[in-house]
Formats: sequence, C-alpha cells, structure tokens
Amino acid sequence: MSKIDRVFAELKKAGKKALIPYIMAGDPSLDATRKYVLSLEKSGADIIELGVPFSDPLADGPTIQRAAERSLLKGTTLKKVLALVREIRKASDIPLILMTYFNPVFKYGTERFIKEAVKSGVDGVIIPDLIPDEAEEFISLSRFHGLDTIFLLAPTSTEDRIKIVSKASSGFIYYVSMTGITGSRLSLAKDMKATIDAIKTMSKKPVAVGFGISSPDEAASVSKLADGVIIGSAIVKLISKGKSINTFVRNVRKAI
Repeated sequence: MSKIDRVFAELKKAGKKALIPYIMAGDPSLDATRKYVLSLEKSGADIIELGVPFSDPLADGPTIQRAAERSLLKGTTLKKVLALVREIRKASDIPLILMTYFNPVFKYGTERFIKEAVKSGVDGVIIPDLIPDEAEEFISLSRFHGLDTIFLLAPTSTEDRIKIVSKASSGFIYYVSMTGITGSRLSLAKDMKATIDAIKTMSKKPVAVGFGISSPDEAASVSKLADGVIIGSAIVKLISKGKSINTFVRNVRKAI
C-alpha cells in the first residue's frame, strides 16, 4: 500500500474526504514553495500537488500558465523541483504528487526521472498529455520503483476508457470536472454524478475531482460525490497576489 493509498484509506475510515491543493513549484520562488507546502499541511491538506513549470501546458488555464511562466523565468527546472522535494522531506511526510508534462520527463530520461523522483520523496505523478494507451513502459517502471501513476477521466469518457484508466491508475483516479482547462467555471451537472458513479462501479480506487473548484461551497458539493477535492487555480491566484492561502484552505477543509 502506497502512502497515497494509506491517506485515502484512513480518511474513508474516518468518514472524511481528501483535500488536495495544487501549487506551482518555483512561483514565486522554490523557497517560498517549500514554505507553502508546510503551510498547506498545517491548514488541513491531505495530499499536495506540485506543478512542474512547462512552456506549453495544454491542460492549464491562464492563471496556472502565468504561474509557470513566472517560475520558468526564475530558472525552475525539473531537477530543481526534485531537489525541492528532498528539502520538504526534511520537515514533512505529506504525500507529494508532481504534475508535469511528458516532454520534460522524456528529456530528463523516463527511468532516471522515476528513480530520482522516488528517491527524492515523490509519491505520485500526473502527466496530462501521457495517455494510458501509450504509457505501458512508464506504468511498469513506476510500479516497479513504487511511484503512483494517476491518470485522468472526463465527462466525455466512455465505459471502455473508464476501464483502461482505472487499470492504469494507482493512488487515485483524477476526474476532470469539465471539458475545459484549469480555472474554468465549475458546473455541477448531473452527468458528474453519473460518471463518478460509473467509475466507482468499475473500480475500487478513490476518485478525486479537479478543474474549476474555486470556493468552499463548490468543494463541499463535489465532496458529496467524490473521495477527494483538488483545488489549484484559486490557490495559485492568491499566491500571485501575495495573499495568504491559509484561511482559504482551512475554509475548504471545513467545508468538505
């Protein structure tokens, strides 16, 4: 059982849902990111996603794109993000997930990345542009070295796609709440419940919902359907304005 598995199992036993905030590594600096991670944990986060900045983030909206640009201008690289995780591990054992794109991983070297990620203290990885159909080697290597691979499902996912992603995913399944980009407006349509119910009939793995959740009320509504709530753009926006994220995260924690 991985660290992410244990968190979901413990939360389920306690009748709680997972709070999974996302922040961009290196925005506004790597040292600030380290402090934000520790702050998020104290404010009630169960798992934290660290974005790895990339020049062409296909799944990300303007808020996270700008955060990636700021981070890249500061010289943030995948190697530096792994070093940041090692620093965080001196003070925290909270599960950490890297959200990146496949180009940086490919350039770094797939097996080298997986080995060094695990050695650094990374627990899981989300790569939006790597689909399970083309990830056999990546999944195999990740499972061998103990890295959870989290894949995405969407409102448009067919029954066959749900089965493929359920089999490929470990840790949890990431359900994209809309056919759009991060930061888009959330619509709690009835098809979200129907799709999540369908996923749960085909898989025993936890389902966490992300994209478009921007308030405690929205998080509360989503938490009634899913096992976890992922919030990114709303937190990244607060960071970009130099505002505290603690109160917002505590309010979301309380709401779910």
